[in-house]
Amino acid sequence: MNREMLRHCLATVAYRGNKALRDAPPDFSSVRAAPGSRSAGEILAHMGDLLDWGASIARGAQTWHNSTPQEWSADVARFFNGLAVFDEALASEASAGSDEKLFQGPIADLLTHIGQIGMLRRLGGSPVKGENYAVAAIARGRVGTDQPAPRYEF
Repeated sequence: MNREMLRHCLATVAYRGNKALRDAPPDFSSVRAAPGSRSAGEILAHMGDLLDWGASIARGAQTWHNSTPQEWSADVARFFNGLAVFDEALASEASAGSDEKLFQGPIADLLTHIGQIGMLRRLGGSPVKGENYAVAAIARGRVGTDQPAPRYEF
């Protein structure tokens, strides 16, 4: 693995995350799969923490912080800001940390949680359409909400 591949992984997180997060209903933040499980808002706040953690690893000074969920829109903005900061850290010539650890820790965890958000969207009555992600127009460095339209949805 290399930093450019990790940056492509973050662009994939941005594309998939944007699809799962956009147009969520107003009460979606409180949706849970079961009593005692994390709510969608708690998962999204955790995703922001993962992005902060990943960026700190890539800067060579690993730190962790557990955040309290904010309003959905604020945590969505935090998610995309965190992607930009993490991507910038990976693109830096001073980037640190093991590629393998960056993938197996924060990046893989982010993909898992995006899937959880997608599942909660379906459980909450606002499903997200499936898509053939292998043909999606994902581009390294594109980590904001400015994602292209799906090429092939199911």
